[in-house]
Amino acid sequence: MPYEEDRKYWYDGQGLWDHVPEDDWKSWTWQLRNRITSLEQLEQYMELTPDEREGCLFANKKLALAITPYFFNLIDRNDPNCPIRKQVIPRVCEMTTNAEEMLDPVGEDSHSPVPGIVHRYPDRVLFLVTDRCAAYCRYCTRSRLVSNAQDYNFHPQYEAGLKYIEEHPEVRDVLLSGGDPLLLSDSKLDYLLGRLREIDHVEFIRIGSRIPVFMPQRITEGLCDVFRKHGPLWMSIHVNHPRECTQELKDACERLSFSGVPLGNQSVLLKGVNDDVEVMKALIHRLLRMRVRPYYLYQCDLITGSSHLRANVCKGIEIMKQLRGHTTGYAVPQFVIDAPGGGGKVPMNPQYITKLDEEAIHFKNFEGNLYRYPLKTYPVEDDCRCNKEEILL
Repeated sequence: MPYEEDRKYWYDGQGLWDHVPEDDWKSWTWQLRNRITSLEQLEQYMELTPDEREGCLFANKKLALAITPYFFNLIDRNDPNCPIRKQVIPRVCEMTTNAEEMLDPVGEDSHSPVPGIVHRYPDRVLFLVTDRCAAYCRYCTRSRLVSNAQDYNFHPQYEAGLKYIEEHPEVRDVLLSGGDPLLLSDSKLDYLLGRLREIDHVEFIRIGSRIPVFMPQRITEGLCDVFRKHGPLWMSIHVNHPRECTQELKDACERLSFSGVPLGNQSVLLKGVNDDVEVMKALIHRLLRMRVRPYYLYQCDLITGSSHLRANVCKGIEIMKQLRGHTTGYAVPQFVIDAPGGGGKVPMNPQYITKLDEEAIHFKNFEGNLYRYPLKTYPVEDDCRCNKEEILL
């Protein structure tokens, strides 16, 4: 069945907050001040399942509860299986740790030469600039760090991070993340981006943020002025379900795009949220209509307490198989596993190569039809130096 809302943006205005003046609703600081952060507040607005209620009681020992009014409006309060609800409302299974799960599933701490810097790849670093988010995803890879519910005691050290980048000329690419960098003030972002722009060997600056999705009101003209000043900048947002693609998010993405910020999207494959090809297809098509290029689809990391949200890897590969050839290549993200322990992102693709010999590569297309492409060039040269065993793995 096609996703039933594929032809329109899902939009519910101010919902429960219709009584709030529009100027307040459109203020990102109002959204922050009025987040739902406790079980008592949550129960004022909806009836929780016993599983959710017990999860909320434990939230401050694992990962804090916080939901902006804007994003809370997207929850179907009558549906315990609502895909938005699953992402932000705690459940008691978060307190169960399976044998394969880890506090630091992608090995960031072991690749951190100074606090706040993760240097896993040769030419790029991750710069963690805050431990706070506008709302907290229940599958967060950095739940050990963000919200400080686990007493990780992370404090950003901007000058130490900047000094490390300055002293390592191999670093040409810096990704600002956290927590969420867009929670910083315009002036602080202006300072950080300005300092990075002064470093000659830094060619590429990226920002990873879910704030446009949790709180599109943050994408103000003042913020866009900062981005124009320090561009080119690239931004990855994080949308998991087509219901998150509201008119407000579309408007925020257009403001960013018109400010010269190319946008990509990183989704996480989540059980009962987007592990369905029609839902994923609806999502990627909406993203393109919002000027956002689907970039990565992540297998959910092995973070502690996430087993109830982790979809089967085979389901992700099957979704990729159903997307390739059935929609434009611009819409198809790369499905990856961030290798447990710090191995970096590894693509997970359907197998299209069926045979590789001295003469040709044999493969099938999205319809399953078989094709052959010769390996020799003309005039004949022995230019096939590839390791066939590795290619066919």
